[in-house]
Amino acid sequence: MLDRDGFRPNVGIVLVNQRNQVFWGKRIRTHSWQFPQGGIDRGETPEQAMFRELHEEVGLHPEHVAIVARTRDWLRYEVPDRYIRRDARGHYKGQKQIWFLLQLMGHDWDLNLRATDHPEFDAWRWNDYWVPLDAVVEFKRGVYEMALTELSRYLPRYDARNRYLRNNQRCNAHGNVAPNEQIATGAMELPPGGTFQPDPGTNGPAHHEK
Repeated sequence: MLDRDGFRPNVGIVLVNQRNQVFWGKRIRTHSWQFPQGGIDRGETPEQAMFRELHEEVGLHPEHVAIVARTRDWLRYEVPDRYIRRDARGHYKGQKQIWFLLQLMGHDWDLNLRATDHPEFDAWRWNDYWVPLDAVVEFKRGVYEMALTELSRYLPRYDARNRYLRNNQRCNAHGNVAPNEQIATGAMELPPGGTFQPDPGTNGPAHHEK
């Protein structure tokens, strides 16, 4: 389903945890990393498409998340010809997207990269909100920057000082954890089908649009 300008309606999802870190997924069999996204089917609203894609790509249901915000207007990117199927060249131009900011209300183990027979990701991690754009396929970087900038004003407040105090850890006057009391981050529970890769690569095989 294309609009008159050749753009396919699409949704993008920025999923944050309680520390305002974002879900960052590695596209299956590539070294490219991205947010969940997918097309809007005929008859769907952007919100309906978002919840469908959320389950298909990440395995989450509506009760696992809260909608925090969405972009006001469509954000567009053009796809280079080399990434477009031959039969679509000439009339398909790219994607126009509504982006949603979601907060995870469930747990890490609720995520499931194998919720369908056609997984989009084969690894994931929690990343700082301002993701490394050099790990994103080049033609999407501008939209990512626009979406993250617009949605950043709606990020839930995160007070690191209070979190450390709740865990009986001493903080200094600036809210930093006292020396030798850093939280261990090496151990984490992964969802079904998930692997953790702390250092996303920047190069990979050809990107194919969903």
